[in-house]
Amino acid sequence: QVQLAESGGGLVQAGESLTLSCAASGKIVSMNTMGWYRQAPGKQRELVATMSNTGSANYADSVKGRFTISRDNAKNSVYLQMNSLKPEDTAAYYCRAEGYYSTYNSFGLWGQGTQVTVSS
Repeated sequence: QVQLAESGGGLVQAGESLTLSCAASGKIVSMNTMGWYRQAPGKQRELVATMSNTGSANYADSVKGRFTISRDNAKNSVYLQMNSLKPEDTAAYYCRAEGYYSTYNSFGLWGQGTQVTVSS
């Protein structure tokens, strides 16, 4: 069984920074895309940033230039460095991981979510 553990959310003021971390544990044969999504109250969950296992990154336009996604493949971990935070970045942030736990069996998991609140 594969599990995701997130950490790093909190309350900050506009302009400050936060780093989110997510580590996958359990039986993992290979890890493919890992990334971050967010969901604000009353809104749909949206992509923030994803990274393939080869390091190719994809960002939402709203965070380009402010957020940086990175991975440690040896640790099956993904990170999100968030700089110049804005009140509109306030949301629950969810880690997402896709991979294989055996040769032919894949998984796609969500973390439990971590709250990021940015005050103006």
